[in-house]
Amino acid sequence: MKNITPLLICLSFLFIQCKEADTDKIPTVYTVGDSTVKNGQGDGAGGLWGWGDFIGQFFDTAQVNVENHALGGTSSRTYIDKGLWQPVLDSLKKGDYVFIQFGHNDNGPINDDFRARGTIKGIGEESEEIDNMLTGKHEVVHTYGWYIRKIVRETQEKGAIPVVMSPIPRDRWKDGKVPRNNNSYGLWAKQVAEQEGATFIDLNDKMALQMEALGEDKIYGNLFYKRDHTHTSAKGAVLAASIISEELKKTDNPMKEYLLENPEIVLPKKVNIYLIGDSTVANNGNPEAVGWGVELYKYFDTTRVNIINRARGGRSSRSFYFEKLWKSVYDTLQEGDYVLMQFGHNDGGHIDQPKYRGSLKGLGDSTVVVSRKGDIQEEVHTYGWYMTRYIEQTKEKGAVPVVFSHIPRNEWPNGKVERADKSYGLWAKQVAQNNDAAFIDLNDSIAVKYEEMGVEKVKKFFPRDHTHTDKEGASLNALILAKSLKEEKRLPLRDYVIGDKKIKQLLSAYE
Repeated sequence: MKNITPLLICLSFLFIQCKEADTDKIPTVYTVGDSTVKNGQGDGAGGLWGWGDFIGQFFDTAQVNVENHALGGTSSRTYIDKGLWQPVLDSLKKGDYVFIQFGHNDNGPINDDFRARGTIKGIGEESEEIDNMLTGKHEVVHTYGWYIRKIVRETQEKGAIPVVMSPIPRDRWKDGKVPRNNNSYGLWAKQVAEQEGATFIDLNDKMALQMEALGEDKIYGNLFYKRDHTHTSAKGAVLAASIISEELKKTDNPMKEYLLENPEIVLPKKVNIYLIGDSTVANNGNPEAVGWGVELYKYFDTTRVNIINRARGGRSSRSFYFEKLWKSVYDTLQEGDYVLMQFGHNDGGHIDQPKYRGSLKGLGDSTVVVSRKGDIQEEVHTYGWYMTRYIEQTKEKGAVPVVFSHIPRNEWPNGKVERADKSYGLWAKQVAQNNDAAFIDLNDSIAVKYEEMGVEKVKKFFPRDHTHTDKEGASLNALILAKSLKEEKRLPLRDYVIGDKKIKQLLSAYE
């Protein structure tokens, strides 16, 4: 019996080795290209994706590996010069594939102090010697075709198979048509492929035809976004990948044997951000009482997140729970969602009188039974008890709770904005800490900004009363909330918030 454990370890090790060996035996598809093949980190930032992020879904990944090695901002020249091609080349084995698409950035300046990524037009042997203003290095710049030919030939020398694409079309229209690049980079890519005996896919023309079939009005917000005529949405990237798949089937390239007949394409799921709270969060339908939840969308990448505002005016942590408003949120929560919660403004109300929204103070287990209209008996708990339920039940669903102290009122005792750091603000912090949830002191961070602005400027945000802001005030509160989320390094949610530079610029408008 003594030798059983070592034997199991050896068998496990051999199993892992065999699995790795099996993986090494199957071919790998490497994609090389620019941001239209892989945008940013390949995580859909800004809603932008490259076709290389989805091409793998068209293949039987039990028979072939797919690796996206493209990098945004590169041209055929800089992809090689930056050393990005070499690791791919070193990894290539006989029977692998390399999908090649460059051209979008090759038309830039050959030498400048900004990007210096342009190539000489055409496919010839012309070259130009430069002292690179960006890198400081002496460099020989070649034609676009020279660089594509280098990648193709080196792929073939390793016994791997190159597939050359013309660059996807830009979302530019003229007289109802999408301009082609069949007299420039698309043509040159085709010519090099033909000369070197490589498979060529006219991705530019095929995708342009699909775009024209849809019509210009149906492209925006679908395949592309209006702010960007070059980079595709997830659906646009899938379209490009599907065209590559279909065109491969028409060739004699052995790669087509690995294509799925009916691939099930999974588009990236948006993250849901639920907001729960009172009227300082809610959409109240009143321009003089706008909750920050109404304006929060401005500061998020809404191509990747849904902001679902379930806050309700007049509610406390208690009444939101009792009225089953929380249950309607809980029932729809999914793993990976977020719940942003802010209560406190109404928790100090009457416990046993209509509106029946006061909660017991603090975090303890104290309770009191209240008789409501219709002889309904309600067991009332502390503010902390209700907040704990929200946190715990959010986690039960695999979602992420984020607790906020409530926004400050327009009250300035002794020339300073009144804080809630000895009551609901403190209890919100404590309940978050006790339940290992993120806490953001919105009460204090907004108060600090108000004090920087001064009484008279802040007064304009409160046309109705000392609690509710107008739209501009709500927008500022939402901006400060977004800034706080951006600074919360343990929350992945921060990645969906607009950039620090943009936040700083927007906040400066309130100075």
